[in-house]
Amino acid sequence: MSNSCQLLEQQMGALFTCSPHEKYTRIRTPYLYPDGDVIDLFLRDNDDHMVLTDLGETLRWFRAQTASLKRSPKQKQLIDDVCFTYGIELYRGMLVARVQSRSQLAETVSRVAQAALRISDLWFTLRNRAVQSITDDVAEFLGEKEVRFDRGEKLVGRSGRAWTIDFHTWTQERSSLVYVLSTGSKASARTIVEHVVASWYDLNHLKLGPQPIRFISLFDDTMDVWSEQDFNLARELSEIANWSVPDRFETLLKAA
Repeated sequence: MSNSCQLLEQQMGALFTCSPHEKYTRIRTPYLYPDGDVIDLFLRDNDDHMVLTDLGETLRWFRAQTASLKRSPKQKQLIDDVCFTYGIELYRGMLVARVQSRSQLAETVSRVAQAALRISDLWFTLRNRAVQSITDDVAEFLGEKEVRFDRGEKLVGRSGRAWTIDFHTWTQERSSLVYVLSTGSKASARTIVEHVVASWYDLNHLKLGPQPIRFISLFDDTMDVWSEQDFNLARELSEIANWSVPDRFETLLKAA
């Protein structure tokens, strides 16, 4: 074990683990990107100074979730704000922080990891703004069909995690939980489906009992971003509806 790894273990415990990575020491953090990938950081220890970086993985992950290869001015501003808040340099797409003294290694690791986490979470914030219009359309549709609903309800799964459901509907026959899946990026489509499936799995106990709840995954198929595998994955734990066929969606909501 390198001296820096021993130092990190002393300062932060066993949650952060080290391993060699070419000219760096890879630091595996307990933090995760939104799709479940582990946030890794890389330490360059030259005895007289130490530099910590993510080697560009955070922005590479962020870029893979969006339809455009270039970040919008709004995205750039938000990322710059995160870097400023955590005292991180952005150099050639990499998050970089210089460790001022060996006693500050743990604090620097924590700052860079938190910055990576905050930047990756921006994707959900930006996506939610884009999805807002389609969920508004769904809410208007439910109102026209006289289907009672709550929007943005939080339900706790078996794991103890709280999930925010787009719609909880009630008809004379039964109630349903509805997730609206919408994106303009093929790269992010699978991440969205996996998030919804994880929610369905955690809430699966609600499908049992004297008043079972129906699970519906409503795909916004106005853009050709979904694969057959995406539909099949969601179909394992929920009913599938396409926004381009609203009558099918209404039938599912009102079916016994």
